[in-house]
Amino acid sequence: MDIVIATLTSPVILFFILGMLAASARSDLAIPEAIAKGLSLYLMAAIGLKGGVAVSESGFTPELALAAAAGVALSFVIPYLAYPLLTGFGKLDRINAGAVSAHYGSVSVVTFVTAQEIFTGQSMGPAGYMVAVLALMETPAIISGLMLARRGQKRDDGNGGGLLHEVLLNASVVLLMGSFFIGLMAGPVGFEPIAPLFQVPFTGVLCFFLLDMGLVAARRLIESKSMTVRLAALGILFPLFNGVVGTVLGTAIGLDVGSAAALGVLGASASYIAVPAAMRMALPEADPGLYLSMSLGVTFPFNIILGIPLFAALAQAIG
Repeated sequence: MDIVIATLTSPVILFFILGMLAASARSDLAIPEAIAKGLSLYLMAAIGLKGGVAVSESGFTPELALAAAAGVALSFVIPYLAYPLLTGFGKLDRINAGAVSAHYGSVSVVTFVTAQEIFTGQSMGPAGYMVAVLALMETPAIISGLMLARRGQKRDDGNGGGLLHEVLLNASVVLLMGSFFIGLMAGPVGFEPIAPLFQVPFTGVLCFFLLDMGLVAARRLIESKSMTVRLAALGILFPLFNGVVGTVLGTAIGLDVGSAAALGVLGASASYIAVPAAMRMALPEADPGLYLSMSLGVTFPFNIILGIPLFAALAQAIG
């Protein structure tokens, strides 16, 4: 209960709730798109740099290797678990079920950044190498989702090279991994001159970004014409199940409490940046309004408000 109260009274979460309430009330409050993109770039660069610096201090450890293996396995397997529910209970066709399942196997950078900030404030900050795990988990789910969506197809559309480029070189992967390796090479001494830019303003920037995310999530949900009660229920069931599995798995392989909770958050989160970009190229016939409404309109708010404290409490209980 203390974790839940601390999360719900955090300015970061309150700004997100403010955005959702404002959009639901049809307010004209908005963050200009160029500014929102700049905030996103800043957050990814900052989290990558700090993760790289942390790994440079601790070195490459067995825990890092185990966490990376667990994260990649989760990302690849989760779409195969989600797909039958999406086609059966959710009544989706093969293409849309494959596209949605890929979103749930991949990860949300903003959900992870928010969880990291909250966990750190509660003295259970995850290890720096979890940033590398985050980056590694973006791609395997896209492969799984496409394999599921294209089952039974006899021909290739010739777009494989373009898709591979889109998956491996999309902005979030390049900036996260690039800044991670910069932090790794610079170390604490090299990071010190730029620390005032990437540490002090971080929480304030995250507040503004989550205000925008609250606005976007609520408006996406209001405008959606594809969302059903069954799909909304799956949008909550998936993060609950995946987050519990990720947290238990993280604890089982020996991660500290914060890192195990972070692995749970990664398992629970759903992509709304990298995977939509890949799906637009590989599965143009899939409905963007459907997979974005589920990942951004249902799962993202659930994780930000309830999922993060839930997985933190679970990690503390079993850790």
